[in-house]
Amino acid sequence: MNARSNRKPSTTKRMVIMIIIVGLLLALLIGWNVLGQVMGAKFAANQKAPPQTVSTMKASSQAWQPEQASVGSLRAVRGADLAFDVAGIVTRVNAKSGQEVKQGDVLVELNAEDIVAQQRQLEANAALLKTTLERARQQLAYKGISQAEYDSAAANVKAAQAGIAQQAALVSKRQLRAPFDGRVGIVTLTPGSYINSGTAVLTLQQLDPVFVDFNVPQRNLGEVSVGQKLAITVDGLADQSFEGTVTAVSPKVDASSRNVQVEASLPNPKQLLKPGMFANVALQVGSAQTYLTLPQGAVTFNPYGETVFLVVPSDKKNEKGEAEPPTAQSVFVTTGSRRGDQIAILTGIKDGDEVVTSGQLKIKNGTPLIIDNSQKPANQAAPTPQEQ
Repeated sequence: MNARSNRKPSTTKRMVIMIIIVGLLLALLIGWNVLGQVMGAKFAANQKAPPQTVSTMKASSQAWQPEQASVGSLRAVRGADLAFDVAGIVTRVNAKSGQEVKQGDVLVELNAEDIVAQQRQLEANAALLKTTLERARQQLAYKGISQAEYDSAAANVKAAQAGIAQQAALVSKRQLRAPFDGRVGIVTLTPGSYINSGTAVLTLQQLDPVFVDFNVPQRNLGEVSVGQKLAITVDGLADQSFEGTVTAVSPKVDASSRNVQVEASLPNPKQLLKPGMFANVALQVGSAQTYLTLPQGAVTFNPYGETVFLVVPSDKKNEKGEAEPPTAQSVFVTTGSRRGDQIAILTGIKDGDEVVTSGQLKIKNGTPLIIDNSQKPANQAAPTPQEQ
């Protein structure tokens, strides 16, 4: 029995054998994976990247007018909500909605029959007093009355005339007149309506020219001056741009926003611009410069810098003797100001370089390119949004 038990392998020896077998298996698996990766890399290196379709354009220099963008609100040069000083019943409405009126035109009248009657009574009394004064003057000439009696008669005439003027003023208060030339707003009054004093009856606006009020940051105040040119666009008239001139700059800076209010005047002969409209303002600052420009979509913005893909023509030929397609090459660029859809390129490319403008996400250095410019990205200096 002891001899048989001595012939059995020890437990330690069996563990060592198992460890060696497992190690060999692991080494075999690792070697197989490494071999597969190496073979795959060699296969991938021998395979050319498939060509990708992109759109391109050649970088070109353009005159660039530096602009400072802001938002503003349109305001009439003259505009007022007209109201009566006194209360009364409307007897006549002469103005119509949207009518052009002249300064002094009577727009609305209130009932003034009692005041007119009193005015006529005062006028009749004044006429009598004038006759009495003339008689007193004749009597004074041959000493028929004293100077005091004549002076009293003259004072009565002046008092009567003052009473007539006062009554005429009361009549005038019941006539709403246009304080300036302009266009009447929507008229909703009808004869018979009762109007309280101070209640706005209608609006009157002078629409040519119009003002645009906007703000500029304190840091840009040195670039703004009276006489400076600007252009605005408004919603609803997106296909049109309106030019104007800065007419005033506020003498103080708003303490809460650190902005300065600026006023500009714009001609409005067709009266397309309305008071209260929201306006996008482009204020021209500095002198025009020349920059190399690209669509903003052509530039890829990364944490480590901005890049573009250049189109590099190929001088190689394939097996059929045909020229191989151009390839992509990434280059770093330095960008500058932006204007509409465009961005200024300061360094990195030169005038005439062909740049990929769309499809950058599917290409890398050396990727063959198929150029299709049937659809190009937006590249407008002053884009106008259009409803699709």
